[in-house]
Amino acid sequence: MKIMSNELLVVTYRDALKSGNEKEWIKILKDEIKRRGLRPFKNR
Repeated sequence: MKIMSNELLVVTYRDALKSGNEKEWIKILKDEIKRRGLRPFKNR
């Protein structure tokens, strides 16, 4: 995976969830978000 800023990582994750395809990519992004301690949605 290419190095992404925190903001870009969250935006890419949200877009991947909206499209719904590429489950593997969604999992990779989610794992990276957890590793960095980010919260991709304000309500969660």
